Amino acid sequence: MRSRLYALAAGNFAIGTGMFVTAGLLASISADLGVSRSAAGQLMTVFALAYAVLSPVLAALTANMSRRTLLLLAMAVFTAGSALAALAPTYPLVLLTRVVAAAGAAMFTPTSSAVASALSSPERRGRALALVMGGLTVSSALGVPLGTWLGDAVSWRATLWAVAGLGVLGLIGVAALVPDVRIAASRRLSERLQPLRDRRVVAVLVTQLLVFATGFTAYTYIGSLLDLPLPAVLWAWGLGGVAGNMLGGRLTDAYGPRRMVFTGMTAVLVFMALIPVANLALPVALVWGFLWGASGWMVAPAQQFRTVAAVPGNVSIGLGLLASAQYLGLVVAGLAGGVALEAYGRIGVVVLAVAIGVVALVFTLATYRPALSPERESIPA
Repeated sequence: MRSRLYALAAGNFAIGTGMFVTAGLLASISADLGVSRSAAGQLMTVFALAYAVLSPVLAALTANMSRRTLLLLAMAVFTAGSALAALAPTYPLVLLTRVVAAAGAAMFTPTSSAVASALSSPERRGRALALVMGGLTVSSALGVPLGTWLGDAVSWRATLWAVAGLGVLGLIGVAALVPDVRIAASRRLSERLQPLRDRRVVAVLVTQLLVFATGFTAYTYIGSLLDLPLPAVLWAWGLGGVAGNMLGGRLTDAYGPRRMVFTGMTAVLVFMALIPVANLALPVALVWGFLWGASGWMVAPAQQFRTVAAVPGNVSIGLGLLASAQYLGLVVAGLAGGVALEAYGRIGVVVLAVAIGVVALVFTLATYRPALSPERESIPA
């Protein structure tokens, strides 16, 4: 069983590395393609936008397909998109290849969670999901720093070839280890969007969008905000993300999702304001990066908890919408952060990240009440 889950996690590791690594490659991408760093940052924006838009559409179109076949197709598409990006000679063509890679990711990641859930017993389902999705968080701790280092040492194209290689390994793992699974799913897009009629669900999704917009406004352009060795800072952030994701689940079970959502959001807001302090020295930046990553990813399990509570009859669809909101947050971060960087430099990006964080906190305070959550919210302080 664990070998099957590791194969799915390996696919998510490749996808996470391929998406997030561009944040550490902006300087080499901009120099090679003759565009500004803010324009280079839109490679992540385009990937996130394509993922958010294509995820529900492709899920409906492939509803009757065997999940194993879909996983193989998804990883093949992602790998092809990454390889084409490494070959693309111009900026517009690189953007187009990011859409191709995102289409593969949009099919693979939600399907890997559904397959992990189907293959595991109810009492081990949470751990199975954590293992499979852990590929994404581990990619931020391992794949992204190594990819950034490779990009600095060789070229950003070498990094994307390495991502394509990871995709091939994920494809082989799925082909060798994951069995054929069929999961009942609706082919009607309207049914997949039905939870959006519930204001509780919309509130959760908007919070998710704003939380990720806050953190990734800085993360997308981190190379322009710090004058320190970037791979080391990204490594610290990634390690913090892994720790925060693991700890966040336990703390959510212990103290309830509401407390964890507000604790994590407040901490992220503080760390955004401390970016100039982090830039003073590498040891300071490493501690800052770890705590920022931990506090940001600590919110994720609590938000998943909120989603499951809001749509108990459509959990997979609800979590799919949560992922789309997350990636839309990255779109906002990439676009708004790029404008701020061009107009006001690094201080503009910092101010923008803090401003979005304030909006996120105020919105969530206004919309997230204990009465809207299940019994864990009633745990006394």
